[in-house]
Amino acid sequence: MKSKKVKKLLSLTLATTMVFSMTGCGNSGDDNSGSSSKSTEVPTIDQIKLGEDYKDIKADIKILTDRTDIVDTKYKEYAESFMKEYPDIKVTYEAVTDYAESITLRLTNGDWGDICFIPDTVEKSEFSNYFIPFGDYSTLNGIYNFVTAKTYDNKVYGIPNGGTAGGVAYNKKIWKEAGITELPKTPDEFIEDLKLIDKKTDAIPLYTNFAAGWTMGAWNDYVGVASNADADYKNNKLLHQKDPFTKNDENSGPYAVFYTLYEAVKQKLVEEDPASSDWESSKSKINNGEIATMVLGSWCVNQFREAGDNPDDIGYMPFPITVKGVQAAAAGGQYAYAINNKATADNQIAAMIYVKWLLEESPIYDDEGSIPALKGKDLPDSLSEFKDTELIEDNAAAEGEESLYDDIRNTAEVLSGDYPVGEVLEAALYGNKSLDDLMAEWNQKWTSAQESNGVEITG
Repeated sequence: MKSKKVKKLLSLTLATTMVFSMTGCGNSGDDNSGSSSKSTEVPTIDQIKLGEDYKDIKADIKILTDRTDIVDTKYKEYAESFMKEYPDIKVTYEAVTDYAESITLRLTNGDWGDICFIPDTVEKSEFSNYFIPFGDYSTLNGIYNFVTAKTYDNKVYGIPNGGTAGGVAYNKKIWKEAGITELPKTPDEFIEDLKLIDKKTDAIPLYTNFAAGWTMGAWNDYVGVASNADADYKNNKLLHQKDPFTKNDENSGPYAVFYTLYEAVKQKLVEEDPASSDWESSKSKINNGEIATMVLGSWCVNQFREAGDNPDDIGYMPFPITVKGVQAAAAGGQYAYAINNKATADNQIAAMIYVKWLLEESPIYDDEGSIPALKGKDLPDSLSEFKDTELIEDNAAAEGEESLYDDIRNTAEVLSGDYPVGEVLEAALYGNKSLDDLMAEWNQKWTSAQESNGVEITG
């Protein structure tokens, strides 16, 4: 139940933050003599001209990342390339394991560096406690994709290092060996395909990666666009809907998402002991055909391709739900860069320049197979099988309700982190609760959370 523990830690440390002033971060205690030729007022990201502005600024900036696998390779290369253009800005990376929990604690004391990825434990209303804005939403939404998620009160506090589409990673060779010629469009078709894989190959049909925890949280991402083909559903309609986890006749909506997982586990189409699954080794196993399928965002494709000798065998399909003839996928941002509001002005400017360089001039999108954050760039080849799928970004919440999704899901402890999804797996694995009973419990929790947050039910 890691998500609950993280929330408790965050609440405790936020209370501490209200009492004690934050210490300086990164190099905020350093001598500030290396000021830029321009004003030390921090510009918005759209005001900076790369290669022209702030060429004489001097700063040492540190970036925290969850990517322990490439921090000393690709990320080091990015820093070195950037420093050729800005030799007086020293860039270093620090890789952090157990990222969300560790960063949640470090944010509150301010001593974490200059740039980080915003963990999901930080709610929108708390962004300004830790970060400076990149600029106004009305401006940056026309330049970058996926800025809605980290916007509060018309200020953008985080810009993703690219985006993903919600779907399913699979080994194309194994699916072909099972005799599957068309990708599934419904949950039941998906389950039938997993049965064929189980019958005709030696591969694990669906690998849940239950033990890693955070990997299970990926299922929550399909409750929005993928389950409804509606850009307004997640941030607006869901919040005001009565009993959203109820089954419907066309097997769509949130129920259908968790039905897919429940049935796969119930019918023993997953790893024999989910509690002993292993994330790192699963990458090579899907590459070599020991695993047929995993439900994760499209960010995983390049990692799976690089994990063995069979990169061409890794494919990526839309999540198998069809709504009124439409199969849709949510296009959303990955972890979003944010800049420490306790850093010196020079460090904040240097951090703003580096983030802009990463988003606009680095090869990060090709390297990670992600949807570019900068508007106008081409989609990665990992999404070639989405040509008949509508890629839809969630619309922003209504004014005054920017943090309501976080408020409701965290109060209900549903769609929040990995553990609620783990309940679905455990119920199916041990047979101690039907999916209908579990979804009824979630409906009750959701209703209670709506009431405690003063939400009007409109649908």
